[in-house]
Amino acid sequence: LGLLYQEYRDKSTRQEIETRRLQDSQTDPEESSPSEETPSEAEPTSATESKAPPQISLLRNSNSRFNLWQDLPEIRSSGVLSILQPDEIKLQEAMFELVTSEASYYKSLNLLVSHFMENERLKKILHQSEAHILFSNVLDVMAVSERFLLDLEQRVEENIVISDVCDIVYQHTVNHFSVYITYVSNQTYQERAYKQLLQDKPAFREVISQLELDPKCKGLSFSSFLILPFQRITRLKLLVQNILKKVEEKSDRETTALDAHKELETVVKACNEGVRKMSRTEQMISIQKKLEFKIKSVPIISHSRWLLKQGELQQMNGPKTSRTLRTKKLFREIYLFLFNDLLVICRQIPGDKYQVFDSAPRGLLRVEELEDQGQSLANVFILRLLENADDREASYMLKASSQSEMKRWMISLAPNRRTKFVSFTSRLVDCPQIQCVHPYVAQQPDELSLELADILNILDKTDDGWIFGERLHDQERGWFPSSMGEEILNPKIRAQNLKECFRVHKSDDSQRRKLGSRNRQ
Repeated sequence: LGLLYQEYRDKSTRQEIETRRLQDSQTDPEESSPSEETPSEAEPTSATESKAPPQISLLRNSNSRFNLWQDLPEIRSSGVLSILQPDEIKLQEAMFELVTSEASYYKSLNLLVSHFMENERLKKILHQSEAHILFSNVLDVMAVSERFLLDLEQRVEENIVISDVCDIVYQHTVNHFSVYITYVSNQTYQERAYKQLLQDKPAFREVISQLELDPKCKGLSFSSFLILPFQRITRLKLLVQNILKKVEEKSDRETTALDAHKELETVVKACNEGVRKMSRTEQMISIQKKLEFKIKSVPIISHSRWLLKQGELQQMNGPKTSRTLRTKKLFREIYLFLFNDLLVICRQIPGDKYQVFDSAPRGLLRVEELEDQGQSLANVFILRLLENADDREASYMLKASSQSEMKRWMISLAPNRRTKFVSFTSRLVDCPQIQCVHPYVAQQPDELSLELADILNILDKTDDGWIFGERLHDQERGWFPSSMGEEILNPKIRAQNLKECFRVHKSDDSQRRKLGSRNRQ
């Protein structure tokens, strides 16, 4: 393909955003979206079947641009577009995008290896161990992509109407895609090594800059090539989801799509876990060194523990009954470390240390928002520890710096409480939705990184510009600035998005039900 994967991916997601904008502006989304009931697939006539299938040359033509399946000359001249149902044409497009995007991805990987990794000047500058950390097992990843692409190409060339691609995705995910877990798990080391090399080796910095200026790179940075495998494995899962939304229900193609999606989900989760594990361990060691216990010491470092949120809040002095605005200092600073299973309450002391004076299991925390009581008590909430470090109940009246900070603490401290728009246990409510139109990188543990075209349920929002959302395609939750997205106003589009989400994850739900039934027994 003429496009590098970074360009292809950007163009594809922006087209997705524009399509949704168009649908959202229409009174009847069914005019431009898949119909509620998918008609059965129309089989090509015997006259079409008797012809030798024309060779689709797109994948081997380096001058080809971003194309639709139905725009290919071979498809237009075959007459097949007049035979197939509209829903089947949409399905063909979804499968074709998976194939062409893999071709574009392989092209970009090949450039990473041939232009950067195998550059003779770069080889002389980098020590073998530095090169290994920087490029990891990218040769294995490229070999897997090549084998995968060849099988996809072969399927496309069997017939102008693509029979299926998800069976190929399933086989390659099960047998070969573990190379992605190895590559992505190395990401933390890779980023650190790259920053260090830029800082310590001027010759490395100079060569990379020169290589990036080459017209082959089309203005794209070296780091955009290094992150390709993680972006691809995540995107591949979304492409399979897109196919799954378009296949006929209770068909063989639905079964293979569900199987492929389930295996990709496993790989993506393992990739995410690999990245988190490294950074979490380092973070826990760093926190442990900063804590001094005024109470009985609690071991902080554990393989099953990680940080959810940390930060300063204001604690109200004295019991609730004696509070008065005439008090010289109504609040004093405290510092909270909230882990997935534990809350530690501290005061900051000199030397970047924290003195721990209370703690509680996270499951024994309750929060309550105070009614508006004037500016001095704005953004105040009650934190109750049902069983604290002294094995008794304790309450803290805490003040946050803003409304969003208060809500973020309340949701992190008590994650199962009902939010503004929907309860966490309810999945059938029409709550507000938002489409991401600007990518966002999480800055705090309770925030959610967003990719272009992500769709999220809005669970809560604040007056100062923050949204707490749940991404539909993976159910990940977190906060992000409201300026990153556009709200989806059409209720039929929101309902359609939810329906597609439930369909994609129905195999996960049935698995959970089986597990729950087994546990009860």
